[in-house]
Amino acid sequence: MTQIPASRVRGRQFLRHVPPALCALLCLLLASSPTPGADAKSMTAMLLVASSGLEDSSFGDSVVLVLNNLGPAPVGLIVNRPTRLPISEIFPDLKRLGSLHERVYFGGPVEMDTLWFVFRATKPPEHAVLAFDGVCISASRELLLRLLARDKPMDGLRIFVGHSGWAPGQLESEIARGDWKLERAEPDAIFNNKSEHPWPTPREPGNST
Repeated sequence: MTQIPASRVRGRQFLRHVPPALCALLCLLLASSPTPGADAKSMTAMLLVASSGLEDSSFGDSVVLVLNNLGPAPVGLIVNRPTRLPISEIFPDLKRLGSLHERVYFGGPVEMDTLWFVFRATKPPEHAVLAFDGVCISASRELLLRLLARDKPMDGLRIFVGHSGWAPGQLESEIARGDWKLERAEPDAIFNNKSEHPWPTPREPGNST
């Protein structure tokens, strides 16, 4: 799949209507969210940590938050690969964001013209879904703008371009092959982890390709 370089990613292309494929995925998200009285742990999430032998350039050195019961196959976000794109460039009309140093993260190579975000919340607001205890996920422009209007807009918030996905059975095969190590999904791994690997991966000296 052809990826859009981070240098070509600019504001308003993210703010268009959500593509049909993403709409279908969000319907799956909402259909899977706990209903009142349901077990809040019915949603399942995990972290995948890439092994040193993983050769896929999109996932090398990556930590991926995976939600594995949203549909026929897992969906995830790479949580430790910041792009060069500042948050302020996505929303050039929001002048108050100009002083922010935070950047957009590369969520994965699927649908690189969409934005996803995860944020801390005890329960999901409208247009969001509980990913795991204390962390919600959404692709709603309206909700994201509300979060960015807070006094501390990036407090407990991380924004991603694109997402990750696997065909049915693919991820299970990769785990069995040793490509990934499984860890418990924890908020600190998403919001406080400083072990980051920029995207795109910097070229090695002498490599002009």
